[in-house]
Amino acid sequence: MSRTTFRLMAGVTAGISILAAVAAGAGVFLRGDGVFTTVTSPRGETYEMATDGVYAFNALRVVAEGIGWDVFTLVVAVPAMALISAFVVRGSFHGRLAATGMLGYFAYMYLEYAVTWAFGPLFPLFVVICAASMLGIVWIGASLAAEGVAGRFGERFPRRSWAALSIGMSALLSVMWAARIVQGLSGDVGGLLHGETTMTVQALDLGIVVPGSIFLAVLAWRRIPAAMAAATAFAVTFVTLSAAIASMLVSAWLTTGVLELPPIVIFAAATAAGLVVGLRMYRSVLPAAEVAAHRSIQTHARSVDLPATG
Repeated sequence: MSRTTFRLMAGVTAGISILAAVAAGAGVFLRGDGVFTTVTSPRGETYEMATDGVYAFNALRVVAEGIGWDVFTLVVAVPAMALISAFVVRGSFHGRLAATGMLGYFAYMYLEYAVTWAFGPLFPLFVVICAASMLGIVWIGASLAAEGVAGRFGERFPRRSWAALSIGMSALLSVMWAARIVQGLSGDVGGLLHGETTMTVQALDLGIVVPGSIFLAVLAWRRIPAAMAAATAFAVTFVTLSAAIASMLVSAWLTTGVLELPPIVIFAAATAAGLVVGLRMYRSVLPAAEVAAHRSIQTHARSVDLPATG
């Protein structure tokens, strides 16, 4: 691909990071004076609701969690995406994989924000960031596919470790959300909906994240090249989302005084494990020259009707 194309890609990823910085910065610095009022939802759920700021009309718990997520995005995710963009502009295979993973983070985050937060001034920005991130994933993913991902991952690719981590976290998340869903369906919505009409986060996780993670892990474990590339990109999404959720829970604890230690430990451990396995995934990527030489040998072997050898 041309250098101009890579520059455009880097411009898109850097632009998305700027938009995310604006959204997250607004969430941190324009959240109002911290005044909440007690309200009762149509389902009879009583909760504290923010009265002003960009997150007005949302429950205290939701605002507390959102601030933690915004701080993580502003301090970690945005600078990480800006750094990755410097590798994308060079056409780096590693950089484009990582960029795809970071775009996955932004796409999920702002899709969740758009459909969870009460309608407010940041809604259009949430939609734009989500849409741009999804388009960026398709574009960069297509550029990787065009180059060919077959043979790019060596034998050191941690397919079993990734499958165990991804499927294990998916199962744990399913159990956690299933318990809340059962409680809600029983008629007890106290402390579950925070004034919302449905369980949006649970729907996104159980409808998209969990089945997608399991399917991708199985295909990567079977050494399907495209799945190995997608899993390597998704490892970045996995780590950043896990860390963001841990930060979110800590922020909620500092605001509400309610410490949910088990999930904090679980997502912090998932972040650490994801970092270890993810680094192994990226280290397993073979140099382009080595892959090209191997493909040349295979092509020559086929041309003379001989079995290809390593």
